[in-house]
Amino acid sequence: MPKATFNGVVIAESDKTEKVEGNHYFPPSSIKKEYFKDSSLTTVCGWKGTAKYYTIEVSGKTVKDGAWYYDDPKPAANNIKGYVAFYTSRGCLLYTSDAADEEDSG
Repeated sequence: MPKATFNGVVIAESDKTEKVEGNHYFPPSSIKKEYFKDSSLTTVCGWKGTAKYYTIEVSGKTVKDGAWYYDDPKPAANNIKGYVAFYTSRGCLLYTSDAADEEDSG
């Protein structure tokens, strides 16, 4: 089952992720919200829409803008509405049954 960890703690886990452009997007109900804080950063993807970000904090260690989601995606990306993806390049680790997914996806 796919899971995301940061600082040795599981911060999201679900067998219902959506994989888009090499990233696993986790359902909103699968993230441990106590580790996520809203960020002011937004970015725009031409076909998905405007992404919003979370800063992740676990046991005093922080990764700024380490996760993102689309709360109002364009129709082509409606399958990931509210789902959360992680920047592995910023310290989040992603584990799946596919070893290739454990590479840097962000």
